[in-house]
Order: sequence, then C-alpha cells, then structure tokens
Amino acid sequence: MFFHIVLERNMQLHPRYFGRNLRDNLVSKLMKDVEGTCSGRHGFVVAVTGIENIGKGLIRDGTGFVTFPVKYQCVVFRPFKGEILEAVVTMVNKMGFFAEAGPVQIFVSNHLIPDDMEFQSGDMPNYTTSDGSVKIQKDSEVRLKIIGTRVDATEIFCIGTIKDDFLGVINDPATI
Repeated sequence: MFFHIVLERNMQLHPRYFGRNLRDNLVSKLMKDVEGTCSGRHGFVVAVTGIENIGKGLIRDGTGFVTFPVKYQCVVFRPFKGEILEAVVTMVNKMGFFAEAGPVQIFVSNHLIPDDMEFQSGDMPNYTTSDGSVKIQKDSEVRLKIIGTRVDATEIFCIGTIKDDFLGVINDPATI
C-alpha cells in the first residue's frame, strides 16, 4: 500500500532562482511538481521525504534555464489486488457504487454487493438490506477488498468487492 522509495527527476530552474537559496528553490519546486501526482509504475506520490543528491546543472541552450538531476526519497501509495481498504462512498447508482480511498477511485459492481442488499432509487440512492439495518449511500464508510486494478500512465483504477467476510459498511452518515 505505502512504500518509501527513491526516484529521480530532471528539474528545470529559471535563472532568477539562482543564488544563496538555489537548493531551497529547487527542493520547493520539486515538491510542488511531484507531490500528488501519479505514475502508473510507482503509484501516487504522497510526500517527498528527503533529497539524496542534486547533480551538476546543465545550461539549456538558448533559454538560460538550467536542468538539475535530482535524486529524492518519497512515500508512494500503490493499491494491489487482494488488499483490504477503507473507503468513502462518493456515488451510488443501479450499476453499483464508487468509493475513494485517498487518491484512488474504486468501483464496486452490484454483482459484488451481498445478495441481501437491493438498490433503492430516490433523492438519496442507496443499497439497503431487506430489514433496513444496513444502508450504503453517499458518504458512507465501507471496508472493501480490491479484486482488480488497471494502471494507466497517470492514473490507477480499481474494482472492489464487499461480498466477503468482514467487509461492508463501517460507518453510516445517516445514523450520526
């Protein structure tokens, strides 16, 4: 789920940032550029935790910009098949529901919701048990299991299920 890894990136810096604070300017630009981004290979970059090395800058011809190779440590979030996550439901429809666990969006099909739960349309669409004791609606917290992932160059999509032991609604906003 969370990993602490070392990555490399070439950072371009404008000449106005040269001077005493060159390193600080480079580090702040790195944090601004990479935190919150997603690479399909490594996952979502949560935070830059340290700088291992900043190489010698190379002046770009005709622009004055300088390219610095930077090696940095960061925490990344990468979901895997079979992993159990807690997520917040963002949308419910007759096909299933969407939930978010941090930056990743997970779809749970109505075939992967327990058979005793049925879709109820209306002003607040939801999945409810026949006795009405359990309800999945927008802003409900659910525990789910990832059964599949699709990785693009800049995004990770997941398919989940709550049709297993100890999975389902953790917290219902309607009962609070």
